[in-house]
Amino acid sequence: MKEELVGVVDHYFGKISVGIIKLNAPLKIGDTIHIKGAHDDFSQTVDSMQIEHDVVKSAKKGDAVGIKVAQQVHPNDKVFIVTE
Repeated sequence: MKEELVGVVDHYFGKISVGIIKLNAPLKIGDTIHIKGAHDDFSQTVDSMQIEHDVVKSAKKGDAVGIKVAQQVHPNDKVFIVTE
């Protein structure tokens, strides 16, 4: 498997477990992502994604998306897409 950087965590909302990720590559529902930072290192599937509170199935480079995350994330954590 290989990993490609798709974005960076910008903000985390703890009460709802949502990370805001600024994308520098496209991302879609069903993609597997790996979030890695000083405190975090885990992988998960993208199950839900929103842009400005609107549910979307995919996002493009330059978008800031909200993604429900399995664990707490921190600003500047790197987000990679995992491919076979």
